[in-house]
Amino acid sequence: MQKVLRKMAVVLGAILLIIGLIVAYVCVLLPNTGPPPKLQVTLSPEKIARGQYLANHVCVCMDCHSHRDYGKFSGPPVAGEPMGGGGESFTPEMGFPGTFYAKNITPYHLKSWTDGEIFRAITTGQTKEGRAIFPLMPYDAYGKMSEDDITSIIAYLRTLAPVQRDVPSSTATFPVNILLHTMPHKASPQPAPARNNVIAYGKYLLAAAGCKDCHTKYENGKFTGTPLAGGRVFALPQGILQSSNLTPDQATGIGSWTESQFVGRFKLYADSTGRNIPTSPKDFNTPMAWTMYSGMDTSDLKAIYAYLHSLAPVHNTVVKFVPAK
Repeated sequence: MQKVLRKMAVVLGAILLIIGLIVAYVCVLLPNTGPPPKLQVTLSPEKIARGQYLANHVCVCMDCHSHRDYGKFSGPPVAGEPMGGGGESFTPEMGFPGTFYAKNITPYHLKSWTDGEIFRAITTGQTKEGRAIFPLMPYDAYGKMSEDDITSIIAYLRTLAPVQRDVPSSTATFPVNILLHTMPHKASPQPAPARNNVIAYGKYLLAAAGCKDCHTKYENGKFTGTPLAGGRVFALPQGILQSSNLTPDQATGIGSWTESQFVGRFKLYADSTGRNIPTSPKDFNTPMAWTMYSGMDTSDLKAIYAYLHSLAPVHNTVVKFVPAK
């Protein structure tokens, strides 16, 4: 009996040693997306303008990396506050496996970063120091954007007013704190499709806008639903919100929407009235950045509509909102 117990102890010890070595490898040697590319971004007016458009109205970097005013509908960035200073928190109460803070992306924080280090962080999820970024930032999608578009965003970030704000470090709960090291991966930049290839360009824009991340059911740290069929749960102080079905299903998606209705829904928030709709703590609200997406070019919104209507319809009834008791 003692021999059996000793053998079991040896086997158990070997298993624990192997597990320990794997964990050590993951935590010490990962992420490893390769060295940052050697880049020198040109701060031309054209690149800065393109970057400003992408960062504010398509990729909406400024949505997460600025303080949002949830006293107004859709939580627009706080009026009068410089953009990009970071500090927004994403907590377990909101359904996240830890507490994550959007970083300061103004020159105050990025001044010591090379253009290549910023490029690597945006497109792979690996920081200047080699740490892993939680994929709340959709770096998988950004890693498939064109190099020109990403460098345009970098050019714009270089022009922001420095915001002197130090943001706390993010912390993930177990086992995500270990798994997080495996999440960053090498980028695979793709040229942006020609604008006259409307469906392909719409697909490109939709990925850049991160629509799939919010409009796909997400449970226990992974996507479990059909992409873009809605159903992701967001716990808000006002109640439980579920994202809409964006597939062209006639009954439960946007199959009955015309192009004009789709574009018009975004443009509702394009003027000062739409950007300043007050809400009380008990009113319906949404993390959907309507006020920022409303600045998207009409032709780009039409391209996204065309792509969404090219998808197979998915019948998925979503209960949009359940008020808190």
